[in-house]
Amino acid sequence: MKLLRLAPEDTKFGFMRFRRVSYPFSAIMSIVSVIMFLAIGMNFGIDFSGGTLIELRAKSGTSDMSHLRDVGEHLGLGDIEVQSFGNLSDVTMRIRVQPGGDAAQQVAVEKVRVGVGDGYEFRRVEVVGPRVSGELVQSGTLGVCLSILAVLTYLWFRFEWQFAVGAVIATMHDLLLTVGFFSVTQLEFNTTSIAAILTIVGYSLNEAVVVLDRIRENMRKYKKMTIADMIDLSINAVLPRTIMTATTVFLALLSLVIFGGHVIRSFSLAMMWGLFVGTYSSVFICAPILIYLGVRVDQSGKDTTEK
Repeated sequence: MKLLRLAPEDTKFGFMRFRRVSYPFSAIMSIVSVIMFLAIGMNFGIDFSGGTLIELRAKSGTSDMSHLRDVGEHLGLGDIEVQSFGNLSDVTMRIRVQPGGDAAQQVAVEKVRVGVGDGYEFRRVEVVGPRVSGELVQSGTLGVCLSILAVLTYLWFRFEWQFAVGAVIATMHDLLLTVGFFSVTQLEFNTTSIAAILTIVGYSLNEAVVVLDRIRENMRKYKKMTIADMIDLSINAVLPRTIMTATTVFLALLSLVIFGGHVIRSFSLAMMWGLFVGTYSSVFICAPILIYLGVRVDQSGKDTTEK
């Protein structure tokens, strides 16, 4: 039985000839991402900005979560969190801060009251602060930085320092472009978005390590090949695996975007973006770093650096 292949096994595409274009392009995109973040900022969700908490109780004894989420999506109040707590009849709805002060918040509560109808009893309405504090954001940022440092150290011992530098630069490139993606699209940035960013970091590093591992393997086999040709050979060797992985992940994310609903839409779209930039950076950012850092193969087959 033939196995499914999305790419031929013997491709000989010259990826490294595009490195003089990919680096300026990525540098411009990274700068634009930083500018957009500083100029426009992020569309922070309820977790970061706070809002109004409404506690409901279903008069029938069982709350309809999907109905309440549909009502929330059609009220035009932005992101609305719907969660059950306690028993099956109790539900909380969390509305993000509305522009216009207290009067706007009261209007939002009345819209919810009309939208849910007479089937629910309003038990409590109060203004709540952001659940994600500045301290938690700082701790999360520190955790990401420490994890990247740990991966850099691992790659330094597992490969060579040039390989570690390439992987970390590619990962930072993906993080910057993902932040820019949130700023440009103004997608809701909440706790699921943080999960998406952490997942993108893992995916990006995984793709980079796959490419770097094949490059190191080929450096022991082809002692007289130039580093650019060897990188092209290595990338072409893992290309079927890369295309298969990217395609299957993309189809799964597309299903989440279409059928997952509003709650995980920002996560799914961010992951879809991260899939593209992670694959791109492993080929056009991480691998060419070895050329610019002067990595070569001497006659003994060991990786050295040009003097």
